[in-house]
Amino acid sequence: MTLLEDVLHTVDHSREKRKYFANMVLDNPKLLPDLLNICARVDDEISCRASWGLEFLCKHDPTAILPYLDELINIVPNVYQHPAVRPMAKIFECLSIAYYKKKNPKVRAALTTQHREKITELCFDWIITDQKVAPKAYSMTSLYLLGTEFDWVHPELKITLENNYNTGSAAYKARSRMVLKKIG
Repeated sequence: MTLLEDVLHTVDHSREKRKYFANMVLDNPKLLPDLLNICARVDDEISCRASWGLEFLCKHDPTAILPYLDELINIVPNVYQHPAVRPMAKIFECLSIAYYKKKNPKVRAALTTQHREKITELCFDWIITDQKVAPKAYSMTSLYLLGTEFDWVHPELKITLENNYNTGSAAYKARSRMVLKKIG
């Protein structure tokens, strides 16, 4: 077992432990490939803990993941456990906000059209499949922002949100209303 795995076994949902872990990786960026490898072990519970740490890291510094975007984009389609799906959706939301709203030059240089198209596909998958509300909500935000670039996204997002509105939870409906209002 690696040092990274030892530390991950102590990480829980608490902000303090996730922050400690994220800072450990920020201070040692060479750990990111190992962290992504652990995230890729999708059948193992430790992958969920690794995803929490990766999310916290990306919320603090979305540029940290940029050298590993290809690996991340390849891992995410295989992630299926909710405790790992939610942070992956949040990471995409962070990247979308950094790219479209904050116009972070490093993110804009690294997040290619292919990456943005794959994120679009994955976010739509989360909205139309049986997921909890958090990944759906994060995906709505990402898709709204992606739709400012890709013309077809807003019309598809609008149809999807309207079709699923009546069966959605209160939180889903609230986020849907917010996004639908922005789309117009």
